[in-house]
Amino acid sequence: MKKISLLGSTGSIGTNVLDVIERNPENFQIIGMSAGSNIDLFAKQIRKFKPRVVALFDTKKIPTLKELIADLDIEILSGEEGTITVATLTEADVVVSGVMGSAGLLPAIHALKSGKNLALANKETLVIAGELVLREAKKTNSQIIPIDSEHSAIFQVLNGEKKKRIKKIILTASGGPFRTFSLDEMETVTVKDALKHPNWEMGAKITIDSSTMMNKGLEYIEAKWLFGLNTPVEIIVHAQSIIHSMIEFVDTSILAQLGIPDMRVPIAYALTYPDRFECDLPSLDLTTMGNLTFEAPDFERFPCLGLAIDAMEIGKTMPAVLNAANEIAVQAFLEELISYKDIAELIRMVMQNHNPSPLKELEDVLIADRWAREETTKLVTVTH
Repeated sequence: MKKISLLGSTGSIGTNVLDVIERNPENFQIIGMSAGSNIDLFAKQIRKFKPRVVALFDTKKIPTLKELIADLDIEILSGEEGTITVATLTEADVVVSGVMGSAGLLPAIHALKSGKNLALANKETLVIAGELVLREAKKTNSQIIPIDSEHSAIFQVLNGEKKKRIKKIILTASGGPFRTFSLDEMETVTVKDALKHPNWEMGAKITIDSSTMMNKGLEYIEAKWLFGLNTPVEIIVHAQSIIHSMIEFVDTSILAQLGIPDMRVPIAYALTYPDRFECDLPSLDLTTMGNLTFEAPDFERFPCLGLAIDAMEIGKTMPAVLNAANEIAVQAFLEELISYKDIAELIRMVMQNHNPSPLKELEDVLIADRWAREETTKLVTVTH
């Protein structure tokens, strides 16, 4: 039985992880859980899975959480330090990071430092500090197992293959809800419009990222770190989200991983790797799929994708700045402080104002992250 520490249990990834574990109680045991601020759901999860240690990032809500689970003999920790403790529990076999945004970086780093295998759904960890994260994994011989459906697909296709035989990675993208919108139509996109993803059920931030295709840009950066900085990565739009990604090998053979668009599939693979087990989920029926379509992404309508690729090519602290600027801009859009098209423009301006520096230590990442957040917030104020 694998013992699991779950970071971000109340989010979209976290709830799907718990669903997989609940369906397979003979294979997994939750020993630690962390959440942000959703104490009602967190308390219910704690009662159901009874972990040994829990952590709530929102320290102000700790007294309420203690009241909700007062009858349980569970250690309750708080803040970032508590989350790191959950990420480094001695008995954990796998740490699952489903924390949203850059907040997932420090717990992931500490999990790797403590020698844990990391099932990673938080793409920002590698986006903003890929070099440092891989360095820590190498030091402790820890494995990073991707949960993102695209990176899981590549990981699965590579099983038994050699990275040096890759000709290129082909990342698929759904194209989001505005795949067929004209530039004029995108001028009037509302928050409600952007939160309607055609294929996936996700949290608000990642749904907006999918609509701008920034999500695919972040995945492009993540793929570079996971599978080789010199490996070409091509992005194609595949609206049906059935082929989750592909690899073309040097002999021109292309291998793809297909499946239903359900995050529980790559989650189950990450938890069971290097094994697989039967999932109580519907099988993919290709006879009902109709046509599977592919098209090139439109960088004019989705400028965030180009900005992410540029950030990776520049390197150093630029990906951290890209990510931080995007997080602030997306939140400003969700709060209706800026328009949809302002998201990309704000990120572009912040990147132009940044002088990238090398990533030698974790502090270099944190400084760049703070600077970008402050700079973007100033621009939001001016725009608003």
